[in-house]
Amino acid sequence: MKLILPLAAIAAGILAATEPGTPTYRFDEVKSKVLRAPGGDETAEVRVAAGDAASAGDLVRTGFWSKAVLSVPERKARFEIGSSTRARLAAGDPGVLLTVERGRLKAFFEALTNGSAEARTVAAPGALLAVRGTRYGLEVAKDGRSLLAVFEGTVEVRSMKAGAAPLLVRADEACTFGPMAEPHSMPMRSMGMSEHSWGMHGGTGMSSGSEHGMPGAAPDGKTPQNHGGSSHGGSPMGPKGH
Repeated sequence: MKLILPLAAIAAGILAATEPGTPTYRFDEVKSKVLRAPGGDETAEVRVAAGDAASAGDLVRTGFWSKAVLSVPERKARFEIGSSTRARLAAGDPGVLLTVERGRLKAFFEALTNGSAEARTVAAPGALLAVRGTRYGLEVAKDGRSLLAVFEGTVEVRSMKAGAAPLLVRADEACTFGPMAEPHSMPMRSMGMSEHSWGMHGGTGMSSGSEHGMPGAAPDGKTPQNHGGSSHGGSPMGPKGH
């Protein structure tokens, strides 16, 4: 009897850890100081090393010169998390792999055999991003305004604003949205942006507070006009690429 209860407790723990629908996370690469707060408790933060695991509910923070590559193997997803970023892992919302509170990341998704996108969405202030095998960049400013750049595949942007219809953003298109703004898409080329420039400069600079990087702002402080080419209608355009 003394052995039965401990063994039962161990078995229950294993079942909870492998419960279907609960993703597992792994830090494949870590550069400089990256912190993980178990369960979101920032008073219990620990420094992350390559090979470490993370769990649903954890908060990940990167320093000014830091970055990390976080993978979710069973969901065929990988995230390159940039510097000065805060992201929560599977923070209680069904199907959401992580929530970007501030900063930037580049996401890579392989196609799932069942074709479902529900099990691997990414959340940002004001919208959910659903994919079916794609690659994109996401940047979130302090005030929650966000910029999505799709490099391959299609991303469905589901606004949290009442009555807003989902918007499909395709390869070579960008999309701005936020807690108070519905999604609007435009060609990336109209913003002087490409996947190459995103990789070189780490996004637009909007998450670091650069006013030239904010969606809707051109270097001269004016709102540029849409030159067409988007299949989803006109909108004020986002930042010029650096």
